[in-house]
Order: sequence, then C-alpha cells, then structure tokens
Amino acid sequence: MKFFSYILVYRRFLLVVFTLLILLPLPLILRSKEAECAYILFVVAIFWLTEALPLSVTALLPGLMFPMFGIMPSKEVASAYFKDFHLLLIGVICLATSIEKWNLHKRIALRMVMMVGVNPAWLSLGFMSSTAFLSMWLSNTSTAAMVMPIVEAVAQQVISAEAEVEATQMSYFSGSTNQALEIDESINGQEANERKEKTKPVPGYSNDAGKISSKMELEKNSGTNSGSKYRTKKDHMMCKLMCLCIAYSSTIGGLTTITGTSTNLIFAEHFNTRYPDCDCINFGSWFVMSFPAAIIILLLSWIWLQWLFLGFNFKEMFQCGKPPTAKQKACAAFIKQEYKKLGPIRYQEIVTLVLFIVMALLWFSRDPGFVSGWSALFSEYPGFATDSTVALLIGLLFFLIPAKRLTKTTPTGETVAFDYSPLITWKEFQSFMPWDIAILVGGGFALADGCEESGLSKWIGNKLSPLGSLPVWLIILISSLLVTSLTEVASNPATITLLLPILSPLAEAIHVNPLYILLPSTLCTSFAFLLPVANPPNAIVFSYGHLKVMDMVKAGLGVNIVGVAVVMLGMFTWIVPMFDLYTYPSWAPPISNETTP
Repeated sequence: MKFFSYILVYRRFLLVVFTLLILLPLPLILRSKEAECAYILFVVAIFWLTEALPLSVTALLPGLMFPMFGIMPSKEVASAYFKDFHLLLIGVICLATSIEKWNLHKRIALRMVMMVGVNPAWLSLGFMSSTAFLSMWLSNTSTAAMVMPIVEAVAQQVISAEAEVEATQMSYFSGSTNQALEIDESINGQEANERKEKTKPVPGYSNDAGKISSKMELEKNSGTNSGSKYRTKKDHMMCKLMCLCIAYSSTIGGLTTITGTSTNLIFAEHFNTRYPDCDCINFGSWFVMSFPAAIIILLLSWIWLQWLFLGFNFKEMFQCGKPPTAKQKACAAFIKQEYKKLGPIRYQEIVTLVLFIVMALLWFSRDPGFVSGWSALFSEYPGFATDSTVALLIGLLFFLIPAKRLTKTTPTGETVAFDYSPLITWKEFQSFMPWDIAILVGGGFALADGCEESGLSKWIGNKLSPLGSLPVWLIILISSLLVTSLTEVASNPATITLLLPILSPLAEAIHVNPLYILLPSTLCTSFAFLLPVANPPNAIVFSYGHLKVMDMVKAGLGVNIVGVAVVMLGMFTWIVPMFDLYTYPSWAPPISNETTP
C-alpha cells in the first residue's frame, strides 16, 4: 500500500518521465523529420490533456525540442511565440481592466436585468442576456465571477421574501409578532458578508483551475449549510437554473466576437498565418457569422434549462395585467437597490464606455466586406492595419486619459494637485493580463510551424485524404463531435491549438474549403458544458453549492446537442454565401495528386 501511495503522490512526475521514454522509439526507429515532429506532438498533446505540467510550461516544449531534433532553428521557433494575436490580446485586456476597475460591468448587468422584469423565467433570460453581452468583450471567466455574486444575492432575496410573506400571513392569523423579519435581517447581514468574499473577479482568459480552487473552497465552506438555504424544492430548482444560466451564457456570449474567448483568437491567428492571402476573417465577418448562432443557442438553451428545472409555463410567463407577487416585488426592489448603490454614472465610466464603443465601431468598419472600410485610407499598405492595430490604439489611450487628479497637502495646509492618475495603471493591467494564455497560444503557433517545416502536416493530409469519399456534412459532424467531446476533458485553448494543425491539412487533402472544417470545429471547442472541471465558468458556479455533477451533466448534454445542431445549421445556410464555402478557394494551397510513401 505504501508503494501505491508513493505512485499516487508522484504520479505527475512519473507520467512525464514514462511518456518521454515510451514514445522515444518513434523517432529512434523511423529516423525521419516527420517522426521526430510526431514524437514532440504526441508528448505535448499528452501533457496538455493530462496537465502533468502546467499548460503554459508544456507550451514551451516546442521551443526546447524543435532545435534539439533539428526541425527548426531556435530563432525561428522563438519568433512564433509572439504574433499579431498577442497585440490584440493586450489591447482587449486594457479595455477589460478599465471596465472592471470602474464597475461599468456591474452597471450594465443590473440595468439589463431591470429591463426584463422579475418573473423567474424573464429574470433568468435577463441574466443570460447581460452575461452573454459582457462575455462578448470580457473573458468568460471574469464575466461569470462578476455576475454570480449578484445572481446569488437575488436568488437568496427571492427565497427570504417568500419566507417573510408566509411569516406575515401566519402572524396575522395567530396574532403574534413576526420575529421572522428580525431573523431574516440578521441572516441577510451574514449572507452579505459572505457574498463580499465571492465578488473577487477572476481576470484574464486563464483556464487554469488552480486559480479558482481557493475561491471554490472559500465558497463551499461559506455555504455548507445548504439544507437551510431552500424552503421548497422549487427554490432549489430556481437556484440551479440561475447558476447554469450564468455558466452557459458566459460561454455562449464568447462565441460572438473574435476577442470574446481565447479559442476564437487562436483560430484567427492560425488561419491568417496559414492562409495569408485570405482576408475574409476579421472582427466584422466573424460577428455577422457567429451572432445569429449565439442568439439561437442562447434562446434554445434558456428554453431547455427553464423546462428542465422549473417547467415551461406559458401562462405564468405571459401574465397580462396580473400584478407581480410579493416575491417578485422583493426581487425587483433588491436589483434596484443594488443599482442605486452604484450612484450616478461617473466620468471614468463614461470615458470607458465611449472608448469601448469606438473600439467596436473601428473593428466593424475596418473592412466590412460589403463597403470599403477605413483600411482603404491606407491603400499603399494593404493588410498592414489589422484588428490588433485598433486594439492597441484604444488600449494605449487608457494609459493616457486622466481619470482623477492626485493631490498633496503643502506645509501651509493648502491642497494642491501635482499629477493625475490615468484610467488604468501598468500594475493593474499586469494583474489582468493572462500571460499563461499568451505563452500557451505561442506554443501552439510554434507547434503548427514545426508540423509544416517537418512535413508532418502534409503527411497527415495525405493519410486523411480517403475521408474525401464521405459526405462533407458527415465530415463536419464527426469533427464537431470529436472536438466537443475532447474539450470536456481538456482545456479549450489546448484542444483548439492541438487540432487546428491537423484539421487544416485534412480540409486541403479532401479539397474542401478549409473554413468549412475549421469554423464549426472552432465554435464547438467552446461547448464544454457537461462537467464542473470542463471550463472555469462551470467551476465558479458549481462552487456556490447549489448544483450536483449530475445536474450539470443533464443540462449540459442538452445544451451541447443544441450547440452542435445550430452550428451545423449555420454551416449549411447563412454562413455558406458569406465565405463561398462550396468553392475551393484560390488562397488555399493547390492540391497535387501525389502521395508520399
């Protein structure tokens, strides 16, 4: 037993050592560049799937192993670790830092919920809409971490309001004083203190579960007495519904923009690097392509979750002229109270909102496709200005525009201004910047370059060419289901980084537009809805103690099916004319009939 305990303790170390040794015969026996690159690819894939090493540490292995095996010189590998993607990420994180610093995200979320009303069904839709909107511009993890404390407070307020109403009715019939109100006040005070501990956001695009573990433990300990939380089964079901609405909508919202989630950014950089002659993937084209899909998935997911946990009662939802219940009034009062606590909108929030709108407009108008964009002003340098140019321009303004004056008191007692503080500082930016994701993505680019240089990509494409006999829709469905299954057990960035260098040559080998295979696979990479460990938003909502694993599995399976079905629908309807998917494009490499031995 002691021997097995040692194995358990050092399992990650043993996995690293044995993986390197067991796969070593591959390059030693075959002695070809393709085999050596395949060895590195397998090692990196296993380490990413098992997380034997941190994801970003594993991403550094190509920088070590490619020069050692003579696949690429060290200078070329190093240049792959920082690309246009990283400049875009820096600009987006500047925006996200300012939004969260000045509480603009909370104002947007509460305002959108106030607009939809307090009926449980509409309330859940309001939270889903506001969360999805925020997730378009912030990371999925930060959005879920920010919205969940608000949702938890609203859910507890609804439950306590119903208890107060019943207690008031009982005291009216019995003639006794209502002590429940005093008890509820003390309970609400304790819950407010607990909620303060839950409001710390999780910045950046990180998929590292370690960052969330301490937060999960804190929240589990603060909510262990779950039996006293729910008066009825319906209350428990409502809490489950609210939690899953936040987890899933934060992921769905990230599909909508290239900057919404790291997997979209990874795809865009990989695609533009592999196919430099294609200028069809930009912020505007991605939004037009993915926005209808995200809206349909969001609405169908809302209907599915509503039916699964509370039942889809049209009579209750569309109650015309019926006055709101005491529970709904209390819920509305709490949301208004939270909104009033923010006070009037401040100068810093206005400036952040203006810069946010300007950034979005510049992204959309750079090269819309149907008309000439502002990039035509630089016709002498076509393709030089990209989405990262816009992100950097706006991002630098956050460090320049004054937010408030810094004052000091002179020896005479006079208060004078000596400097100003910008909207964000470098220290604040550093705390939000996901350097681990930046390295992870760089490792994926280096891995893709190595596959090209060694000829492994061409070899894989030739071996997969027999798949061309299958119908295209079946190939897309198989790849989408494969990606959706794999992303449940591996991080989303690792999954897409691993599969893009394989799926691209597959599309070229079967003479299909590469976007036909890559777009659905990229979208499906975000469909990690089944397990708490599948992605950070799932882990965050699970840590509040309302859900069991089976609840998430049942709900997530339905959302997964909806997501894949809607993506398949889009790939054969509105997305086809956008990218001319039925035609093999001129920007893709020509296909030769030769096959390597």
